[in-house]
Amino acid sequence: MTIVFNEDICRDISKAVEKEWLETNGIGGYASSTVIGVNTRRYHGLLMAAARPPLGRTLLLSKLDEFLCLEGKEFPLSTNIYHDAIYPSGYKNLSQFSLKPFPIFNYSINGINIKKTVFMVYGENTAVILYQVDCRGKLPSTLTMKVRVMVAFRDYHWLTHENPSFKTDYKFLANGICLQPYDALPPLYLYFNAQSMDKASFWYKNMEYPKEIERGMEAHEDHFSPFALHFDLNKGKDCYVVASTKEYDTLDVFELLNKEIDRRKDILLNYRRSQTENRDQGSGIRVQKKEYEQMAPGTRQPTPFNEPARLAESLLAVSDSFIVKRGSNKRSIIAGYHWFGDWGRDTMISLPGLTLVQGRFEDAREILLSYAQFVDKGMIPNRFPDYGETPEYNTVDASLWYIHAVYQYLRFAKDFKTIRKDLYGVLTEIIGYYKKGTRYNIHMDSDGLIHAGAEGVQLTWMDARVGDWVVTPRRGKTVEINALWYNALKIMAFFAREMNLYEESNDFNSLAQKASKSFHDVFWFDEGQYLYDYIDGETRDRAIRPNQIFTVSLPYSMLSIERQRKVVETVKEHLLTPFGLRSLSPKDKGYIGHYQGNVYERDSAYHQGTVWAWLMGPYISAYSRAYAGSEDTLKYIKGLFEPFYTHIFEAGLGTISEIFDGDHPHTPRGCISQAWSVAEILRTYLEYVYGFEND
Repeated sequence: MTIVFNEDICRDISKAVEKEWLETNGIGGYASSTVIGVNTRRYHGLLMAAARPPLGRTLLLSKLDEFLCLEGKEFPLSTNIYHDAIYPSGYKNLSQFSLKPFPIFNYSINGINIKKTVFMVYGENTAVILYQVDCRGKLPSTLTMKVRVMVAFRDYHWLTHENPSFKTDYKFLANGICLQPYDALPPLYLYFNAQSMDKASFWYKNMEYPKEIERGMEAHEDHFSPFALHFDLNKGKDCYVVASTKEYDTLDVFELLNKEIDRRKDILLNYRRSQTENRDQGSGIRVQKKEYEQMAPGTRQPTPFNEPARLAESLLAVSDSFIVKRGSNKRSIIAGYHWFGDWGRDTMISLPGLTLVQGRFEDAREILLSYAQFVDKGMIPNRFPDYGETPEYNTVDASLWYIHAVYQYLRFAKDFKTIRKDLYGVLTEIIGYYKKGTRYNIHMDSDGLIHAGAEGVQLTWMDARVGDWVVTPRRGKTVEINALWYNALKIMAFFAREMNLYEESNDFNSLAQKASKSFHDVFWFDEGQYLYDYIDGETRDRAIRPNQIFTVSLPYSMLSIERQRKVVETVKEHLLTPFGLRSLSPKDKGYIGHYQGNVYERDSAYHQGTVWAWLMGPYISAYSRAYAGSEDTLKYIKGLFEPFYTHIFEAGLGTISEIFDGDHPHTPRGCISQAWSVAEILRTYLEYVYGFEND
C-alpha cells in the first residue's frame, strides 16, 4: 500500500509533525521520525539498534542534517526544532512524502529533484539512507550535497548531553568509519560513497522534542556531530549513508534495497498462497475473490475508493514489524513501538491476528514453543525487562491467553501433533498451578473460580501503576479472568478428548461446569443487567468496564444468548467509540476523558476512560455471536472498521495507535504502532468481513 502526502501537508509543519513513520528490522531495532524528518520524540532516530535482540535498544545514529549546495548557495533538506527556532527549514523544500513501501522523501529545488529513501536491513541493526538526484535540465556546473552526521549513543529511554566521558574520536576503515564513544555500547559503523569529508566536530545543543513536552518529560537533547560528508553530484547522482553495528567488507546498497523489497512482496504473496490453500481445505476463512485480488501486490493496487482493501493491505504489511527473534532460536512479538518490549499477554492476544489469519503458522508455532520454555509455576512471563534476562511473572491472565492462543493455532494450522508432543504437558501444568495456587495468591477458590491479588501488584491487563499506587488493583475474582478460566478448561477438555484422555476430559468439564455455576451465582448484576467487574469478599464492583465483553467473545461462553446480548448492549451504550472501547464508562465518577500530562496524570487516566483500540476485536467477536443470523450484523460490523480507514493516515502511518482519548475527538495517544491494536482489527476484519463467520 502507498501512503502519500503532498506539499499541503509536507510544508505545513504543524500537520507534518503529527505523522510518523516507522521502519523495523525483525530483531527489535527500528528507524523512525516524522514525514519531514524532524525528530519530535526521544524515541526517534535513524538507527535505534537492538543490542540484545529484541531489547537493549540503543540510539546510535540520531539523524542527518542535509543541504543541497547549488553554485555556492545552500538549500536545506532537513529540519530541526529548538526552543526558539526551527533550523534548518528543509520542510519548505519537501514536495512529497510517501511510504512505498519505505519512507521516501522527494525534494524539489530549482528544477533539481532529490529522492531520499530510508529502510532497514531485515535481521540486522543496519539502516540505509539513499539519495538519488534527478536534474530536469542541464546539470549545474557545481552541484554537491553536504550531509552532517549526528549521533547520540544512549538507551532509548534516556537523553544525551555533552559530557567529558563521550569519546569523540573515530577510526577510518577501508570503506567507512567506526565510532564508539562508550565501551559499554556497540560500535557504529558508517559507510558512504562521499568524495570528501569536513572533519570539524561539534555538539548540536538543546534540540527540542515537542512530544516529550506533551508527555511532561525532559525534552531537550544534545547530539554530537563528528564530521560532515560531501557528495559531488557532478560525479554521481546516487549517494548513500549506511549506519550499522555490523562491519561490512563490501556493501551493495541496491542489492540490500531489492532484497528488502522482495521480502516484503513475499509477505503478501505468502498470505495469498495460504488463503488459497485454506480455502481449498475448507478452513473457515472464506475470502471473496474480488476483494482477495484487490489485496494482491503488484499491478492490483487498491483504488482510493477501496477503503477496506487499503486498510487490510496496510495492516498485513505492518504486522510483520512486530514479529521478532528472541535470541538465536526463539521468536516473540513486540507489544508496541516505540517503547514496549515483548510482553506475554500482548503476544498471546496478538498471535492470531499477526500470524494465524495470515497463514504464518510456523511463526506462530515458534512463538508458542518459545514461551513454553519460560513457563514457571504455571505462568508465562508478563514481560522481559530491558535490562537483564530474568523474566517478570506478574500477570494472572497471560497463561490463560496462552491456552487460548494454542487453541486458535489448532483451529487454523490443524497441527495437533505439536500440541500433543510439545504443548499439552505445558497446558496441564498451567491448569494444575492455577488450581492449587501459584505466585501473587493466584489460585482456584472452593467455588471453582480464580482469585488473584497481592498488595502493591497489578496482575490484570489494567496494570497502570504510579510509584506504590496501583490505579486499578482489581484484587479478588475478576470477570475476564474467570471468563478466560472457563474458556481454558473447556479447551483442555477438548484437547484431552481428542487424545482419548477421557478421564482428564471429564475432569476439565466438571471443573468448567462448577466455575460456570458459581460465575452465574455471583457475577450477574441483575439490577443493571450486566456483569460486575470484580468481586472481593462482600465487594461487588459495579463499574462498567470492557472486561465483561470477554464472557461473550471467547470461543466458550458461560452466558445464555439473552445475557450475551445484555452485556454487548451495555458495552455498546457506555464504552463503544469509533476507535475501540473506553476502559470506564463516562458516567462513572472516576472517568478521565483525556490521556495527557505528566506520568502521574497519564497513568491515572490509562484505564479510567482511555479508549483501547484492541478491544474493538473482542467487541466485534462478541457482537457477531450475540446477533448471529441477523441480516444487519455484517453491515454493522463493516461500519466499525470505517474510522480506521482514515486513522492509518493520521498518527503512525499505515498502522494503529495503542490508545485514544475517551472524549471526542478521540485523539490518538500512546504508542504509534501497537501489536494488539493491529492484530485484533486485522483478525476480525479477515474473519468477519472477508470470510464472515457465525460460528
